Parts: sequence; C-alpha cells; structure tokens
Amino acid sequence: MKEDNGKKWREGVYLCTCESSLKADIIESKLRSEGIPCLKKYKGASNFIEIAMRNTTAFPIDIYVREETLEDARNIIIAVPIDEDFKEAEE
Repeated sequence: MKEDNGKKWREGVYLCTCESSLKADIIESKLRSEGIPCLKKYKGASNFIEIAMRNTTAFPIDIYVREETLEDARNIIIAVPIDEDFKEAEE
C-alpha cells in the first residue's frame, strides 16, 4: 500500500492505494466492520476490466474515507507483527 496524504475525492480523503482488487476488498471489509465507510476509486479502465475480464490486478485502487475517520482508519489498517503473539503463547 502506498500513502499520499492530502488528496481529496468526493466527500473523502485519501487513505491508501492497493495493488489489487482483493487487497482493496479486504481493507474495505475491515473498515466497514469497524463502522468506517469508505470509497474505492478505480484508476483508468480498471473497474471495467475487472468486470469484463475477471482480472483483479489491472490497475491500483485508491481508498478514501471521511476526514473525521482518517486517523481511526489508519490505525485499523496498520499491519501488526504476529511474532509477539507467538511469544506470549510460549510463555
């Protein structure tokens, strides 16, 4: 995921860019499960290509959230190292 702070689109502010539709769907699902609405902005003809050719990696997809939820959204999508979980289980 790439970050480019400050970009606005429709009623949202930029959160991140996903390389594939699968990654965008996972982030969208996680955000919505936490009560944060989001928008996916497809670049070029990627939305058409995804539907017509079932290709999910045509172009990157930008994800936008409401400005007041940006900080929470960032905290939700941060990767957490799982090494710590294994160390706690071993002790």
